[in-house]
Amino acid sequence: MKATSRQLLEAIAAGQFLKSHRDIDGNKSFILHDGNGGQQQINPAVVELLRRQGLIDSNKKFPVATFWLTDAGHQLLEDN
Repeated sequence: MKATSRQLLEAIAAGQFLKSHRDIDGNKSFILHDGNGGQQQINPAVVELLRRQGLIDSNKKFPVATFWLTDAGHQLLEDN
């Protein structure tokens, strides 16, 4: 299943972890971890859209960064 922007926001709000992983060659992938060992690859365009809209942010760590909802992301979910 491909995650939409809304589904990704809801998953993060529900306690799942979105992480960006970089390999040794600098390639980046975005993986949603469900906490039970399950993983789902996330389209980078979805992550970039949410980041540009200010709905998610990350700790910008290398090689694995963790994302969270911003105040605007929480507010969007509460309003809808």
